[in-house]
Amino acid sequence: MSFLIVESTDVMFAVDSIPAIIAITRDPFIVYTSNIFAILGLRALYFAIAGFVTMFRFFKYGLSVILVFVGIKMLISDIYKIPTLIALIVVFSIITISILASVLIPESKPAVAANPGVEENLNEEEKSKTNSGG
Repeated sequence: MSFLIVESTDVMFAVDSIPAIIAITRDPFIVYTSNIFAILGLRALYFAIAGFVTMFRFFKYGLSVILVFVGIKMLISDIYKIPTLIALIVVFSIITISILASVLIPESKPAVAANPGVEENLNEEEKSKTNSGG
């Protein structure tokens, strides 16, 4: 019974992804095959993306920008057709930029509140002053 529930949710999410696929291409072969692969690998992809989100702190923002891009692409599809190659380049670029930003931009460390008498909060200069008595 639980297997049927898990697989039915896979099918539901695959059907839910049809508008995103149609935003990239209207080729029925690509739409069908991508949904088949979505059903087969959705759970594995979820865990991979969850791992990327923990490894790269800007990855979730990149995914948000991709969703906005796909939404805008779908909204303007009657006015202007963005070529598939351009859409794929935009998506790849956003993912690359979010990963590079996570790697290259150092993470800001929150300031530690100084507690008098707690040696862990002292920097090296302050530690040497307290040890030398001055």
